[in-house]
Amino acid sequence: MRRSLAGVALAVTSMVALSFLIPLGLMVMSLAREQSITAAEQSAAAMAPILALTTDPAELREAGAGLRAADYMVIHLPDHATVGGPGHAPQDLLGRAEGERESISRDVPGGWIYLQPVILPQDRVAVVENFVPDEDLTRGVALSWSVMAGLAVVLLAGSVLVADRLGSAVVTAAGRLAEASRRLGTGNLDTRVKPKGPPELKEAGSAFNTMADRMTDLLAVERELVADLSHRLRTPLTALHLAVERITPGTDTGRVHAAVAELEKELNAIIAEARTPLAVGPLGRVLRGEDAVDGPPGAGERCEVADVVRRRAAFWAVLAEQQARPYDLRITDETTPVCLPDSDITAVVDALVGNVFRYTPWGTALEISVNRTAHTVELAVHDAGPGIADPDGALARGGSTGSTGLGLDIAHRAALAARGAVRITRGPLGGAHVAVTLRLATEPAADRPRSRRRSRTAGRGH
Repeated sequence: MRRSLAGVALAVTSMVALSFLIPLGLMVMSLAREQSITAAEQSAAAMAPILALTTDPAELREAGAGLRAADYMVIHLPDHATVGGPGHAPQDLLGRAEGERESISRDVPGGWIYLQPVILPQDRVAVVENFVPDEDLTRGVALSWSVMAGLAVVLLAGSVLVADRLGSAVVTAAGRLAEASRRLGTGNLDTRVKPKGPPELKEAGSAFNTMADRMTDLLAVERELVADLSHRLRTPLTALHLAVERITPGTDTGRVHAAVAELEKELNAIIAEARTPLAVGPLGRVLRGEDAVDGPPGAGERCEVADVVRRRAAFWAVLAEQQARPYDLRITDETTPVCLPDSDITAVVDALVGNVFRYTPWGTALEISVNRTAHTVELAVHDAGPGIADPDGALARGGSTGSTGLGLDIAHRAALAARGAVRITRGPLGGAHVAVTLRLATEPAADRPRSRRRSRTAGRGH
């Protein structure tokens, strides 16, 4: 933009300068010529009174020496004698001036000539010739043109410099606004700009600050609403606690107590998440100060995928047993650290497993596995359902398709946050196999013990 403004200033200033310099240069050349011609005419005219008094060559030379522009003056006397150097006038012009007794001026090779006839006593005619060479006709023109050209260059340089400074202010203000927009887009809601630059950019900066303030207010209201709704759920949770206490003694209430405790834990997590400061975003996005980055390996919150999957598998095992689903859990014994918080891994597991329960009939088997490679952790959920007819389309849409549903979108965002990927294939159970690959938070050691597989089966034989 700065180059464009400087180019425009250079073009406009050049046109203006040329529109003045060309006529001015021609006028300077014309003035120099006119001054030389006028001086020559005056010198020739000054000799007329002297010739009327005397025709003595010595006296004429002495009188001509004191005149201006008389270096090339020649006096042609009636007796064909000449006073001064050789003349430059052609004989026909001399004869014409003598015969017609009128002044003649004309351009000749090498300069300009002026012939002034002087009538002497006894009707004789003398002719005063004054010649002006070309260098005298253009004396001082080159210097004047050089001065004007120098002034034009200074004017051009000044206009470009001023345009560059003005463009720099505009570009700087626009760059700050663009950078603030990028920061706001990455989730840094504290980003604001100080309106600077032209009035239009100042207005844009003020509008940006207003938009950011409004966005922050709306998100704060939304989070507070979620927190309030979660608090309202505490009332039926308390009633559920009281109902459990009234169960007949001797009944196996351990599982009910565990379910209530898990529900309360999830409710507390929802409230805490809703009231988390807006500077911390979901799925691995961590904001530090004014910078917002998607959590790369080695930065942000970390968790053990295996531990989170074990906890969530215990929760879903109860429902699997109630629905007579064969349920297998295979988790590596190696460490599985990734740069995502527990809540994100929990959301991925719940979304993928929840879709299996939602879109497959009772009794459909499923398996959850966690495996580790040299650089990644793979969390996989597969079932014995009908599978997904268009895996590529399901990933592209991120929508609810087949037996995975909304879990694809959640899993995809989590994988991107951890520099991983989501892959959908046909699993060993015959149904959909959704594998979420997450990059390890730290580089693995050279040798790791080989993973051991453990299985837990619920409801087999139903």
